[in-house]
Amino acid sequence: MLLLFVMQNAGARIKVEVSECVELMSILSRTAGFREYNMDLAGQYTKDTEEWFAPFREHPIIAYYQGLHDNHSISYDAVMSMAIHLEIDKGQIKFLGEKSDLEKRWKNVDLDSFLEKLNLFYTDTHFNDFYKKHQSFYEEGLKEYEANVMSSFHQDWYARFYGTSPTEQFRVIIGFTNGGGNYGPSRQLAGHPKEAFAICGYFIDPKTGKAFGNGTDLASTLIHEFNHSFVNPLLNNEANVALVETTGKKLQQLSMLGMERQHYGNWQTVVNESIVRAAVILYMLDQDFDPKQVMNEMAEQVCRDFKWMPELVTSLRHYAAHRDQYPTLNDFYPEIASCLSQYVETEFERMRKPLK
Repeated sequence: MLLLFVMQNAGARIKVEVSECVELMSILSRTAGFREYNMDLAGQYTKDTEEWFAPFREHPIIAYYQGLHDNHSISYDAVMSMAIHLEIDKGQIKFLGEKSDLEKRWKNVDLDSFLEKLNLFYTDTHFNDFYKKHQSFYEEGLKEYEANVMSSFHQDWYARFYGTSPTEQFRVIIGFTNGGGNYGPSRQLAGHPKEAFAICGYFIDPKTGKAFGNGTDLASTLIHEFNHSFVNPLLNNEANVALVETTGKKLQQLSMLGMERQHYGNWQTVVNESIVRAAVILYMLDQDFDPKQVMNEMAEQVCRDFKWMPELVTSLRHYAAHRDQYPTLNDFYPEIASCLSQYVETEFERMRKPLK
């Protein structure tokens, strides 16, 4: 079951949703003691969750699921990857799509065994009763997110900036058990366009008592994630891969520890994340964000080991100012590759110089 609060803007349609499967996987992870799902920021909903599910900490799935955490690193985004590949039909939880589409940490997990235990947990805890009991809370949360966050998200900017339409269907789900955790899984179901999800955590600001706090700040999550729908497909173009692969590997080498901490394990992710994060700054400039906020965003990306961010933002500003020459970002990709290559060569030369 999904509750939807639908937004129409410039012909695009974004759903702000609550998903029973997301809540199920989040609450299972909370009950199993996963710290990232135990932030306890949802006020009375957190208390209700604790009261309802604490008696099931000895349920057969819990020790098994903790074993998946310890042996296969099932945690964080891997949990949400599973959540979007589930559906509940007539009280039965079923897997959607192909196992290969799941986050790679699920590769060696026996899905039949997992689903059998998950169905037992769903039945024994009367999970659907809990979910239905909180429908009004979910509805209010969706409305608050629409008012406080979506109002600061201008999706018509993307087609103008990239010069193309998105190749993925973008969906927003509120994870009411996820606290400050935000995740961006995707799925590809046969016969359907690829779906990119922004699963955004729910929290109550302790200073104001309001859900989601500063909507402008939270909108940055959507601003970031929606860029991926335009940026990631650019590396489906073999010409672009040829231009940037060698440089991408060097960027990963230069920032290996920082990228590993953020779970960015290959050069493609490093390149895509770089362009997305630079595009976020372009968005903020175009939408007249407070200059201090823009500077903070730049500084944050540099601190996250995207140390080439100033050069890349400069390059994208050139693209934005010369759209007659570059109708789409794909047309500009050789310049992006050149910008990153120059940064890499400058850095390696800087390191070589004192060794000569």
